[in-house]
Amino acid sequence: MPDKLSEIAFPVLFADIGGTNARFALLTEPNGVTRHFDTVETRGFATIEDAIQATVVDSGAAHPKAMVFALAGPIQPDSTQLTNCPWVVTPRNLIARFGLTEVILFNDFEALGLCLPGLAGDDLTIIGDLVPPARGTKVVIGPGTGLGAAGLVDAAGLWVPVPGEGGHIDLAPVTPRDFEIWPHIDRPTGRVTGETLICGSGLLRLYHAVAATDGIASVCSTPAEVTAAAEAGDPTAVETVALFAEHLGRVAGNLALTFLAHGGVYLAGGIAPRIAHVLREGRFRAAFEDKYPHFGLLASMATAIIVHERPALAGLEDFARRPDSFGLQLTDRHWRA
Repeated sequence: MPDKLSEIAFPVLFADIGGTNARFALLTEPNGVTRHFDTVETRGFATIEDAIQATVVDSGAAHPKAMVFALAGPIQPDSTQLTNCPWVVTPRNLIARFGLTEVILFNDFEALGLCLPGLAGDDLTIIGDLVPPARGTKVVIGPGTGLGAAGLVDAAGLWVPVPGEGGHIDLAPVTPRDFEIWPHIDRPTGRVTGETLICGSGLLRLYHAVAATDGIASVCSTPAEVTAAAEAGDPTAVETVALFAEHLGRVAGNLALTFLAHGGVYLAGGIAPRIAHVLREGRFRAAFEDKYPHFGLLASMATAIIVHERPALAGLEDFARRPDSFGLQLTDRHWRA
């Protein structure tokens, strides 16, 4: 049975640690106002302890008694190595260094899952005709530095987050155009996964493959240049971004089927909001729904882009304010002094 945590020691320091950036926030009491700190680049600090010291402790903020962190990688029993960042998070070291009462760790997309019930209105850009309902099992998937995914199961009145590494599932060619492009895809891991194409570096990898397929020179050298070229009307970049949206739709649909996500599928990360107009043009939803024999089932599931500025931190805050609303297995993720 999942553990139910009734309360957390305040003040609480929250952190959302990705492959590139680290975001921190502090809540001094359950009904208080959250203080956010400047976003810092992970490459600017040798360790997470150094980043906390410089960004939070040295700012004169209230000293935290607990730390609740979202990390870009699978949580391990003693120390967690981030997937796309050299930082290693060791809760016992954090407790000793900062005199804490407790540390709780979440996978970053698990933390995003925690925020989903609280999102509404301006927090979302809807893709298609359906708005995600308040209840029902939900899925979040997000292309950024990598491709993350998680589920939030609606069970017995509790929200139960399910972390995973869904970004590393296989991605296969479907259309005749896919079969033309696939031989030209650079495969750093030896196979084509969701993360091979559906992330920042994947967008560039897909662009190079499209250019090679058509026998033309690749002009863009960064993901930002690809999206800028697409906005300027460059045909190769336009097709690349459209294919990116289509492949994202396929993977999102696969996860929706896996979880039966009647509560909606949410797109997170930095890329989706920047290409929202492409995602809403139709190819994303068409690929999402193209799951014979379950066209109707997928058509009944809402999809939306998260445009909240700090959704993972919002999820951690929701958990800290009302932990008894969530069903969690805290073994090997909750450390006490």
